[in-house]
Amino acid sequence: QLYQDARECLTLLSQRLGSQKFFFGDSPASLDAFVFSRLAPLLKAKLPNGKLQQHLKSLQNLCNYCTSILSLYFPWDGGEMRPPPRSAGSGEAEEDPHKRRNQLLSVLLGLAAMLGYAFLSGIVSIQRAGVGPAGRQPLALEEEEEEE
Repeated sequence: QLYQDARECLTLLSQRLGSQKFFFGDSPASLDAFVFSRLAPLLKAKLPNGKLQQHLKSLQNLCNYCTSILSLYFPWDGGEMRPPPRSAGSGEAEEDPHKRRNQLLSVLLGLAAMLGYAFLSGIVSIQRAGVGPAGRQPLALEEEEEEE
């Protein structure tokens, strides 16, 4: 039943797309992003059971739709061009020389934001206590009040 529902969904998507480039004309919309995110892995992945994949491949307009989006927005994956290769000698340090510093600053900024929120919302508060006998006196008064 699940495969039948999925096949029906693919067929309906194919009918809705028709011969258009995208679902709502010549420019992509959020529906196109959503549909592509579901169709591309189904079309490209190696699956143990290929029934649904075969049905998708039989719907030529959906295949062309996925191929078009891949070549338009992911050209290195669509075969037109490849991302620049990394040389064996270049490490991550050459990519971003300040990566460690930026990571540390991000952590410190996050920590400062959390502490600031904790103080401002009242989750954490700081109370000053006096040093010596004067600091212990209020505690003794509280204990006497509790006894009465």
